[in-house]
Amino acid sequence: MKEMSSNMPGGQQPQKHYGITSAISLAPPREIDNQYTKKLCDAMKPFGVFEDEEELNHRLAVLGKLNNFVKEWISEISELKNLPPSAISCVGGKIFTFGSYRLGVHTKGADIDALCVAPRHVERSDFFQSFFEKFKQHEEIKDLRAVEDAFVPVIKFKFDGIEIDLLFARLALQSIPDNLDLRGDSILRNLDIRCIRSLNGCRVTDEILYLVPNKENFRLTLRAIKLWAKRRGIYSNMLGFLGGVSWAMLVARTCQLYPNAVAATLVHKFFLVFSKWEWPNPVLLKQPEDSNLNLPVWDPRVNPSDRYHLMPIITPAYPQQNSTYNVSTSTRTIMSEEFKYGLSVTDEILQGKAEWSKLFEPPNFFQKYKHYIVLTASASTEENHLEWIGLVESKIRVLVGNLERNEYITLAHVNPQSFPGSKENRNENDFVSMWFIGIIFKKVENAESVNIDLTYDIQSFTDTVYRQANNINMLKDGMKIEATHVKKKQLHQYLPPELVQKKKRSIAELNRSSNGGSSKRISLDSSHLDSSRDTDSGTPFTSPSSKPLKPASDTEDRYDPPPQPPGAEAAAAATATDQGMSIPVIGSSELIFPVTIPHFRKIITIHCKLFRSREYELIHKQDPVNGASVKRPHSPTQEDLAKRHKETEVVANDDSAFKEPYPPSSDSCTQGETALSGSKAKPIPTIDTSRTQRLPSMELPDASSPLPASNSCRVVKNSIKLALNRHK
Repeated sequence: MKEMSSNMPGGQQPQKHYGITSAISLAPPREIDNQYTKKLCDAMKPFGVFEDEEELNHRLAVLGKLNNFVKEWISEISELKNLPPSAISCVGGKIFTFGSYRLGVHTKGADIDALCVAPRHVERSDFFQSFFEKFKQHEEIKDLRAVEDAFVPVIKFKFDGIEIDLLFARLALQSIPDNLDLRGDSILRNLDIRCIRSLNGCRVTDEILYLVPNKENFRLTLRAIKLWAKRRGIYSNMLGFLGGVSWAMLVARTCQLYPNAVAATLVHKFFLVFSKWEWPNPVLLKQPEDSNLNLPVWDPRVNPSDRYHLMPIITPAYPQQNSTYNVSTSTRTIMSEEFKYGLSVTDEILQGKAEWSKLFEPPNFFQKYKHYIVLTASASTEENHLEWIGLVESKIRVLVGNLERNEYITLAHVNPQSFPGSKENRNENDFVSMWFIGIIFKKVENAESVNIDLTYDIQSFTDTVYRQANNINMLKDGMKIEATHVKKKQLHQYLPPELVQKKKRSIAELNRSSNGGSSKRISLDSSHLDSSRDTDSGTPFTSPSSKPLKPASDTEDRYDPPPQPPGAEAAAAATATDQGMSIPVIGSSELIFPVTIPHFRKIITIHCKLFRSREYELIHKQDPVNGASVKRPHSPTQEDLAKRHKETEVVANDDSAFKEPYPPSSDSCTQGETALSGSKAKPIPTIDTSRTQRLPSMELPDASSPLPASNSCRVVKNSIKLALNRHK
């Protein structure tokens, strides 16, 4: 971690933290940068990202009531456990917040993530029993429900109209003072794993805020990036994209590299840095530290499975974890292209050629692909439906992994938004949700047509979902999953016309295209892709003026290559792609400095050199990560399936449905080479043994568990076979 003792330009506070390297630029903001930042704020306001003073005060009042309620409950528990009156009077207890609210980037109507911290004599069973019962009697509490067997146990409720998720942690302390700081690693001593998990959210959030140079610039930049990610359909940790904490860490790293920049500049630099980032090099906000508490941490040297993580973003608080282990080959490809698209748009904005609203335009996912898989989950009652779709959605990434390993599939792109089933395609009394997965098929050389069988890919996914539902006693009458292959021209049977209609391009857009404003699609594979995809930007189905932006699950998605960045940056990027990142910065000397990162197999040396175009080139000199993606050549025959069933008896959990321990290979390449040379992407992650130890058995059941035998819950077995004509 780098530190400065001198005052920063422009009268700012002394800079404390730069992360694991020195800053790229210390340049203060110009007046034009402040003007662009004001325009950025104005562009975000229609989306409801800012809360007014009244709503903010209401949240503070609710949290104050909750804090007093917790202290009162802990005092009562202490009395029941025969603590002396002198101890009861100072036993304390406190509510901590984390997540978007603690970071200061929550939107209108967003929930609050909170943590109840109690002294050592208050047990978790007390929290889920006496606290829960006491809460029931509170007149302002609605929709109270406890999820005690979750990976991170939680009580969910509405307090005076505000949704709150409340976790619990007991510390090895006699009392909990009001000024307690959770950042110190010593508080983790002698705690059970569930308390450590519960504390992790607060510790990571506090550490992120501590490691950024200017909190206000960080918050405004993060608001913009989160809004952009939601609008572009890449905000979903569950589906293999990035969640809130991962986006926060990427923005925090950008702030460390440009500590004096304002939000408009930081948004542009964010896209510049991460459009050229050489994944799977990890993003770190600080040097990893070992606190000798013997807790599992992300460490490719010790954990072989960590070496297969495709897009590692490492949490700064001990025990350090990769927040993006769900990322797959397809989702990383989609996000990488979105970074490039964001760079091209912000280039235009800062050159006065476009407005900030363009950055937040959603694409039309349903014009991007020729082929789609429609995944349908249905149940007979609304309550069963809500429970069922939660399980199905949590397993969609298993299906994406299955599809990615098919030798004829280049990319599988799931839209994070679910849609209600159309009346024509469901029973009148059923509750139905649909997800859409866009598919790019590989063009096969020297073949007029090819027959592709997706039956096994789909069936292994549905078996996984039904098996887990059966193991946790969730499966009820009427719960069904179906998967159907449709072409783009058939989407109107499932979706409203406004979602599937092609946007008419304006004369200005056509002129830009004819003048070379957009680049050709970068090849994602060594063979040609399905060339029938449209490249229109599409029509958004939500309007900023109609209603505030909904959560990530309500946004659209797209996979669309951006135009090349204009000017000297594009030229420098083209000449230096095989070496690393090209980052503009004001400076006048050559810098060479090594960065030693504990827990790694190698030392990353970053070489910064000044060019005529006033850019530094950051070169990650690191051996390529081992591993090559393995494609399954075809759907198994019945004999193969019989053999596979026997093999599954030794499989540890259903993560193996999409994470296979592929042997390392020495001829793989970095992400930068992958994007431009068309070589294969990094392997799908292997089974993470540290995760299998952390997750309860109910979370990931054994793959050999029998499928439910009840006729009323029979698995719908669809055969999905299609023929691709080379000339279509």
